Amino acid sequence: MSRRSYLVALFVIVLIPGCMGLPVREAVRVDLSVPVGKIEGNQFEGVRYPFRISAPPGWKITTEPPDFMESLGYGKEGLEESEVFVYHPSTQSNLQIDFVPAGRYSKFSQESIEWITEAAKGSFKEEVEKDYGTGVKVEYAPATPYTLRGVPYAARKYATYTLKGVKREQGWIYAFVEPYQIFILYMILEKEGSTEGAKDREELKKVLDSFEVFSKK
Repeated sequence: MSRRSYLVALFVIVLIPGCMGLPVREAVRVDLSVPVGKIEGNQFEGVRYPFRISAPPGWKITTEPPDFMESLGYGKEGLEESEVFVYHPSTQSNLQIDFVPAGRYSKFSQESIEWITEAAKGSFKEEVEKDYGTGVKVEYAPATPYTLRGVPYAARKYATYTLKGVKREQGWIYAFVEPYQIFILYMILEKEGSTEGAKDREELKKVLDSFEVFSKK
């Protein structure tokens, strides 16, 4: 599965300035020479983008994509664009975060965030069928509001399906806090008869609960 290709709809609708009128923000310039952030123990604090996140015991945090991510269907090029990865080395359940500056004319609301998050289902379905065939049964949860600290607008949607006896919960959170769009992709893997998936789900929630966007001084 290619890099967040099922979120193409978000980029098309939001990143391409298609509306008329005055700009709602100055152009955002990102200094790529600045380090992504610093990791101390199991805590990350951003430098390039103003956010922090932590990982529970047994999980790892890194700014480099784990080697196994490509085997789960993520494209190498896309992985390199994400700022932070949080993952469990044993179960391979994982989460990645990407910040993208919003366009000068792009406007956001909770309603539009939820609509776009839901709309990504179509592209996701196409990718699953392309990679794994039409015989894979996928069940979808509805897009719902999601709370992230320091973020006014956010929504989450996820899908579940089984491949070779391993159940996958694959979700995406789309959010906005001036002047950034935030893309959070996660995957929980659970082997048949195992309770690791339920535990990973609880711990991944702790990871998301620790996520916070802070004001730059």
